[in-house]
Amino acid sequence: MSTPDVLKSIADTLEARREASSQSSYVASLFHKGEDAILKKVAEEAAETLMASKDKDKLHLVREVADLWFHTMVLLAYHGLRPEDVVMELHRREGISGLDEKASRKPTV
Repeated sequence: MSTPDVLKSIADTLEARREASSQSSYVASLFHKGEDAILKKVAEEAAETLMASKDKDKLHLVREVADLWFHTMVLLAYHGLRPEDVVMELHRREGISGLDEKASRKPTV
């Protein structure tokens, strides 16, 4: 399965679990707990990713990044977004200096 295919497959599964019983799956339970629970998991996985990097353990790092990506995808799904939305934004930024891209953003108040 290619990278885009696996992300699409996971996103499809996440969408299917949005309305599922919280007893039926881990993802459904996160959706039912709400955004704060999902944000807590994203933060936890981000911290674990940082620690794996500091430990210089490549397999552990890959596994933690997988957890981080997964929980970030849960967050996207919570907001009705998909990995394709992020990929489109990355395509938009491709070839643009990071400094120029950041400078072009409208300030949020």
